[in-house]
Amino acid sequence: MTRTRIEGLLAAFPKLMNTGKQHTFVETESVRYVYQPMEKLYMVLITTKNSNILEDLETLRLFSRVIPEYCRALEENEISEHCFDLIFAFDEIVALGYRENVNLAQIRTFTEMDSHEEKVFRAVRETQEREAKAEMRRKAKELQQARRDAERQGKKAPGFGGFGSSAVSGGSTAAMITETIIESDKPKVAPAPARPSGPSKALKLGAKGKEVDNFVDKLKSEGETIMSSSMGKRTSEATKVHAPPINMESVHMKIEEKITLTCGRDGGLQNMELHGMIMLRISDDKYGRIRLHVENEDKKGVQLQTHPNVDKKLFTAESLIGLKNPEKSFPVNSDVGVLKWRLQTTEESFIPLTINCWPSESGNGCDVNIEYELQEDNLELNDVIITIPLPSGVGAPVIGEIDGEYRHDSRRNTLEWCLPVIDAKNKSGSLEFSIAGQPNDFFPVQVSFVSKKNYCNIQVTKVTQVDGNSPVRFSTETTFLVDKYEIL
Repeated sequence: MTRTRIEGLLAAFPKLMNTGKQHTFVETESVRYVYQPMEKLYMVLITTKNSNILEDLETLRLFSRVIPEYCRALEENEISEHCFDLIFAFDEIVALGYRENVNLAQIRTFTEMDSHEEKVFRAVRETQEREAKAEMRRKAKELQQARRDAERQGKKAPGFGGFGSSAVSGGSTAAMITETIIESDKPKVAPAPARPSGPSKALKLGAKGKEVDNFVDKLKSEGETIMSSSMGKRTSEATKVHAPPINMESVHMKIEEKITLTCGRDGGLQNMELHGMIMLRISDDKYGRIRLHVENEDKKGVQLQTHPNVDKKLFTAESLIGLKNPEKSFPVNSDVGVLKWRLQTTEESFIPLTINCWPSESGNGCDVNIEYELQEDNLELNDVIITIPLPSGVGAPVIGEIDGEYRHDSRRNTLEWCLPVIDAKNKSGSLEFSIAGQPNDFFPVQVSFVSKKNYCNIQVTKVTQVDGNSPVRFSTETTFLVDKYEIL
């Protein structure tokens, strides 16, 4: 069939449809329209007059069940946004004009194209990367040993002992190679790669070709709206990409905490473990000999531990972080962990954010009520996502009341409850929805968030020089992250 013929048949359909009749098909001299109302839209199947009407209805029903798998709402803009996903799914149902014997689960498997060979390849590659890193560390140790041997024989190779970082001297090749290997293992901002001067015809996976660019340009010239791929990103990802740059002073501290928490669905904290660390970075060697004044207002009983090169007695007596040898300097242009802490507890009052999920069976499935409550008033949690698993193959949930927004991921069969901020002004909220399933289908509930306020109230309030106690300007970056947070 030509495109003009198809467009003519589709244009004729609204004129032929009579809303006063009870049946859902219309026949002309040459074709039969079988249709199904879907809220404000219609799903239309055009077949020949001698086709089997029962098979047509069954095919139409399968088509209509596929749409909620990809579209959150049955609206025109939602259909347009997921049009290619729908076309690929429809192509699995009908091939060369004939119905394929497939069900909803098979369609999902075919479109996802899950590959066992790809998983094996990725596992092998990760193993090779781990082995390469281990070999690199072993080589670094050998080169450090060679440098020490050179120092014993009288060659000059100055360095800062203890933190694994040394200054590069012109007289020691081993020291230079060692530094290169150690520095390469640290996270750095990769510079923009220079383009090669000669033509490159290598195949690049995932790279945009000229044909794609030309095709997009043609679509734009025809008036089509091309959506940017960044619009599909999650809120938290977009926040990370567009996060404002931090004003870093010559003395910069990164305070990071990670929480691992497991709760029971009927209440009770099974385990909560929190790890925190203060990382010091000095970018100017004149501030190498400094001391950090730490203010510890924690009342939860965290266990503190200083770096071996830090004066432990000074920290215990005066809450000051300084080197055991005051004449030595902290390493420059490298992140040094000077203080870390750990909290492990089963005390329920220590839970920062409580989640209560109450699924109750009803006549046609389950009514689920889920609520959150912030326990720590001084915390401010950003980009909170509460992920609730859903049964597969039952379509989208019917949302009742909700504080915040939600996202239904039909591929992963999850409902994501998204809250931009949870703080003392927005301590609690709830979500209600209904869907077919059993109470056990909605666990484990998983939570993710980020915060610029740490949980344990450990902060650096002042930085001073060792000589003269003169104050030094410094900057601080505080992050509180989730490693694992789930309700089983």
